[in-house]
Amino acid sequence: MDYSHFKCIRVAVADGIARVTIDNGEINLFDRPMFLEMMQLPTLLAQDHDVRVVILHSANPDFFIAHFDVAQILQYPLYRGVSATELKPFHAMCETFRTMPKATIAVIEGRVGGGGSELALSFDMRFALRGKAVFNQPEVALGILPGGSGTVRLPRLIGRSRALEAILGCDDVDAELAESWGWVNRTLSADALWPHVNRLAARIASFPPHAVANAKASVLSSDREVRTDLMAESALFQCTLGGPGTQDAMQRFLAQGGQTPQGEGRLGELAGELHRPA
Repeated sequence: MDYSHFKCIRVAVADGIARVTIDNGEINLFDRPMFLEMMQLPTLLAQDHDVRVVILHSANPDFFIAHFDVAQILQYPLYRGVSATELKPFHAMCETFRTMPKATIAVIEGRVGGGGSELALSFDMRFALRGKAVFNQPEVALGILPGGSGTVRLPRLIGRSRALEAILGCDDVDAELAESWGWVNRTLSADALWPHVNRLAARIASFPPHAVANAKASVLSSDREVRTDLMAESALFQCTLGGPGTQDAMQRFLAQGGQTPQGEGRLGELAGELHRPA
């Protein structure tokens, strides 16, 4: 399979493992060019007979993926119908990663937020760098909601109450807390993270592909009504776009340092400041 046309991501396949490296600017913003490439990627990986395991990670030690491009969200039409029978493109992309007949692993060494977190949540396993990885769902502070599967996937992983703390609080969750909640499989030190991931990926890649695919499909059968819930999330996300103050909140976010390395490095604090009286 040819992956050479991608610009925002790099793909290297060897020994049954596809290593996907995100490399898109200072904060790995989930902008339109990266989104268009990510929409193509899971279908190609799913069809690639040389791939048995997918590892997603970042070339940037400080950012896995900051979040989806808020400037692009500001351009969305405020009032439009949402299909009750088809997934929106972002959901479809995440679902292809979640359901492909291969193991998928996200390795998070820096900050991840919003749509980047939702993409990682769609992977089979997540491993985080202790003392460095930070998770955040900042959307509610911007007047919207995690509309890329966050409200569907987080409760299934960490429970309703913790999901609501993360989603409504919009605060940073460090790697250690994320592990204790079940947001990630494990947090590991810098000298242990990649040896663990590489060993696990190599083991899975060595096993019969049909057994891996069927075992994964059987486990996924426990996820009830995912597609229905994702479509409901889409409708609620669309409702928030025209809500009072939403456009202003997103514009304040950009004006106060959102989508810059400095602002994104303190995303939890920034989200808390958006509605603070002047």
